[in-house]
Parts: sequence; C-alpha cells; structure tokens
Amino acid sequence: MNSIFLRGSRLALFSQCRRPAISRLSNHLRSFHFSSLLNGLVQFKLSDIGEGIAEVQVKEWHVKVGDQVNEFDDICVVQSDKASVTITSRYAGVIKRLYYEVDDIAQVGQPLIDIDTPDESNERTSTETHQKNVSADTPSEPTAKSPNVQSTDYNNKILAAPAVRRMVRESNVDVSKINGTGKDGRILKEDILNYLGKDKGTLKMPTQTGPSTNVKVSLYTSEDTIVPIRGYGRAMIKSMSESLKIPHFGYSDEYCMDNLIEARNQLNSEAKKRGIKLSYMPLLIKATSLALKEFPIINSSMDEKMENLIYKSSHNISLAMDTTDGLVVPNIKECNMKNVWEIAAELDRLLRLGKEKKFSTSDLTGGTFSISNIGAIGSGTYVNPVIFAPQVAILALGRVRKLPRFDEQENLVAKNVVNVSFSADHRVVDGATMARFSNLLKEYIEHPSSMLADMR
Repeated sequence: MNSIFLRGSRLALFSQCRRPAISRLSNHLRSFHFSSLLNGLVQFKLSDIGEGIAEVQVKEWHVKVGDQVNEFDDICVVQSDKASVTITSRYAGVIKRLYYEVDDIAQVGQPLIDIDTPDESNERTSTETHQKNVSADTPSEPTAKSPNVQSTDYNNKILAAPAVRRMVRESNVDVSKINGTGKDGRILKEDILNYLGKDKGTLKMPTQTGPSTNVKVSLYTSEDTIVPIRGYGRAMIKSMSESLKIPHFGYSDEYCMDNLIEARNQLNSEAKKRGIKLSYMPLLIKATSLALKEFPIINSSMDEKMENLIYKSSHNISLAMDTTDGLVVPNIKECNMKNVWEIAAELDRLLRLGKEKKFSTSDLTGGTFSISNIGAIGSGTYVNPVIFAPQVAILALGRVRKLPRFDEQENLVAKNVVNVSFSADHRVVDGATMARFSNLLKEYIEHPSSMLADMR
C-alpha cells in the first residue's frame, strides 16, 4: 500500500510505489494548492464572514501568546458593520503570534494568529489557514473512504478542509445538502454544526446598534474628540438612511389599559407556576398579531424593484431595544402561531441575549412589523417612530400614565392610559387602513376578552 506524506509543496512516496499509482496521483495534484508550513506552525487567516464584509474591528482577545487552545475554543471577538462574531479555533495547539491589538482593523483573508500545532492533530492544510481550494477527492485510494463519504458526488469537488471532511465522515451527513458559507463556497465546521442543529455557540452574533453612547469627552481641552464610526454604528447609519427614503405618515391615539392590566394580574399566578415573568408586552404583542391578521397589508413589504407587494405569512414582530451599545431590533418569530406564554418566554430569551450580546442572525432578520416601547424609559407620550425597512409600519408605545378621563356615565375617573404612535409607508398603507388597524388593536387592548375568539 502507498504511504503518502505532504511536506509543504513537496510530495514524498515511500515503500512499494508502483508507477500506475504515481500516474493516478499526478492527475489529482491539480486540485491541490499548498502554502509552505514550518514545523507544524499554522497561519490562521480571518475567514470571510459573509455579506461582502472586507474588514472588521478586533474588539476582544480571548487568548494570548503561549496559550494552549483546542478546536472550537474562542479566539477573539470581531465586529463588522453587521454584527459581532466570535472567531473560534480550528486547531489544537499553542498560540505563537497575535497579528492585531484590540481596536485594530483586521482585513478578511489576512493572518489573524499563528498556531503551533502537533503534526498528528491536523493535516497541515486548512480552508481557514491558507484560503486555498482543496478538493474532496484527496485520497489516492478510493476504497479507503468511508461509506458515507464515498456516497457523495466528488465530481463536484466539494471545497472543505481535511478536518471538515473528517467531521463529515464522523457525523454521517451528505455534504451535497450543506451550503458552504466560506470563501468560494467552502464548507466550514460551523456549516456542518448548523446543519446538524448542534451549534455550540461558536458564532455569537449580537445586534446592529448605533454609535457608542459611552464616549467620554473632556471638558478641559480645546480639542474636539473624533471617534471613528465602526461596527454597529455603520449598520445603523445605513439602515436609517434607507428608512428615510420611505414616505412616512403618522397616526396617533390613546388606549385605556385598565382591563389589560387586570387581565395580566389574573394571569400572574399561572405565570409564576410556569416560571415566566409576565409583563404587559406579551399581551400587547399578541393583540398586535391578531390585528395584523385582519389587516395583512400592514404585515407586508415591497420587493427590491418596488413592483410587487409581498404579504408575509408569519407575524415576526420586531422589538426595538435600548442596550448599552445603542439600538437593537430582534424579533419574535411567528407570533400568529404562539400563545401568550410562548411569546413571554421568547421575549425573556431576547432580553437575556440583549444583555449578553449574543443575538443570532435569525433573531435579527426576518421581522415583519415593529414595536418600540419608548415608554419603558420612563418618559414620553407621542413620538414619530422611524420605519425599519423593508417593513411598512411601526408602533411606538408611550409611558402608561394614570390620567383623569370621563367614563360612560360622564363621571370623571382615573384611568391608566397609554399614548400610541404609528408610522406607515404611505406608498403601501393609506391613512384609513392605519386608523382601522389602530381601532381594532384598541378594541383588543381595552377589552381583552374580545381576543379569545381569534386567539390560537
């Protein structure tokens, strides 16, 4: 049997090599591209993290020179104008060099760290290490492949590193069904983990937010402070600039919250049994979803060419959150298919992820209608919310206040009142539709029992 060793760009054949085997192997060598390696030292390059991102800012290092790391250990956190990503190691070894300091700008495809790896721990070439194409048909003996790998169509030359192909064999998956997210469609370990549903947190994708609000400016200097807009701030500027191309129109009203507050109080004991913290928001979200069912145009969007209107089947309600890094807009998926308890649990999960800065891409994409609870800050009545494109409407809630109002018998009584403000895309939603939607939502909130007939 042939024994094959790859050393840098050299190929050595030992013991009982036959000329036909060498001929067969030479045909496969065209699929390989090697970079020189020295004594197991691997140059780990920053991979393409998607969406055309060319550079990122290094926010935090989890390792230092001399540290021992294993596969999937956290290496660093980088931030683009889309999200923050935790980069994980693809090797076990010792960190020999860090190419950047905190806050430096790292270029995609350039070296990030050097790792000294034992010869037996990897096969000396990697998708992330060299950013080179490696064909999946590397073995010189096809019979040595496992049954699962043999069943894959290797004529398509699936791009994957040796460690990734090893994971494919161990996981018994058909790589033809996996969409590679690496450069030129390479299959990464995260792609396999996501396909298997075994995502262990190797990618931590927080949110798009505004420029930092924590900058300290000295009052005792004559010089201005210049702060580069990076990371989330860039995304927010792009998003808000795009949103302001939308012709907004506003609609405002006030809702009495007394009956909703009473309904929430009645549900509190059951919420405690379920281990759920029940605020007013899950009830408001469910009421909004029920109203969207009757007015599906408010849960729609236009296509990029503005030629078609897309009516969304799911009510993925986005929630504008105030975090230490600024604005973040995750969403609760399929509120139309969830009950109040499920919405409350999902809201609690998003709030927790917001504090930990660990939103997934799924949490941040796919929203169909937005709610901004500006009143949670403790002030504000009516506002002019900005639509979160490509959505066509947004609801902003003011602070619940106890105010004097006349009841049906014209007696002056104290009522819990919340001011609501809508903004809608006037190209899609007209004023009459927005008013009718608000009236139905008001009915649900002021008379929660009216939701029972439509609730699922």
